[in-house]
Amino acid sequence: MNGRERVLALLGGGAPDHLPLMPITMMFAAQRIGAKYRDYAGDHRVLAEAQVRTAETFDLDYVSGISDPAREASDLGATVEWFEDQPPAIVEDCALLAEKRRLAALRVPDPTAGPRMSDRVEAVRLLRERVGGGKIVEGWVEGPCAMSADLRGVNTLMLDFFDDPGFVRDLFAFTVEMELGFAMAQIQAGADLIGVGDAAASLVGPQIYSEFVQPFERVLVRGIQDAGAPVRLHICGKTRKLYRGMAATGAEIIDLDSMAPLAEARAEMGPSPVLLGNLDPVRVMRDGTEAEVEAGFAECHRAAGARYIVGAGCEVPAGTPDANLRAAARYAQSH
Repeated sequence: MNGRERVLALLGGGAPDHLPLMPITMMFAAQRIGAKYRDYAGDHRVLAEAQVRTAETFDLDYVSGISDPAREASDLGATVEWFEDQPPAIVEDCALLAEKRRLAALRVPDPTAGPRMSDRVEAVRLLRERVGGGKIVEGWVEGPCAMSADLRGVNTLMLDFFDDPGFVRDLFAFTVEMELGFAMAQIQAGADLIGVGDAAASLVGPQIYSEFVQPFERVLVRGIQDAGAPVRLHICGKTRKLYRGMAATGAEIIDLDSMAPLAEARAEMGPSPVLLGNLDPVRVMRDGTEAEVEAGFAECHRAAGARYIVGAGCEVPAGTPDANLRAAARYAQSH
């Protein structure tokens, strides 16, 4: 099996020849080709070269267009700060929707026209051209809570849940409409799979998650699936109280951070979702020995069961030794 066949076999309920390997590599990949991260996030040609070379060097089963969470907000007009060798970031003090009334004037951008969204679409197109049918090509969009936090300011959004729940639902509806269009453009460009990153969702409790966030995540997930692509849902941070709701989104892959125990996730989510993760990306993946990396993945695999994809709890950090990523590949290929 090649990487694409391996991942699709697992998602389809079949038996791949060995565990798929799908760690998030962004700064690691840029570092691999000697590129500054500003160029990786700003030029799809740099991103594609870094992703393909990293995937080929370490036998990853996929390549991804993920780079930073500021693409959509940037094309809407948000203030974004760029750095030489760090991801671009939203300037929260200048939040685009600091005044709620501005939401009514926002229009969903054309994902093939805005400079940053179109750059990701072109990254997906180039990745598909470069890897053909040999590896999964993953697109990426922001989830409703993360995107809304970028537009409103994360602290302000947390207050909005209590102060103006109607506004929150309107804002989430806008973001889901935008992200569905963005996902569709990436699927049309060649994405096999769409990742949904909803990091800010880990900051809310189970009641707010189930009342506000999860229903909109579910709409986004199902819309992507209706367009023909499976979904990888990634929520950074502590999500153990959200497990059942995350599974109920219907996402085929639930990608868990190192703070979210896999054994508990499997018990709460049941046998259906494929679990991905959740090795500590710093303490073990970057700073551990090869033996510790392999032992860590063995424990993750034991906790998750057969429907499991090898990957760190979040991004593989820059500075991770090549030997440690090769150890992850060894574990995947031998199980």
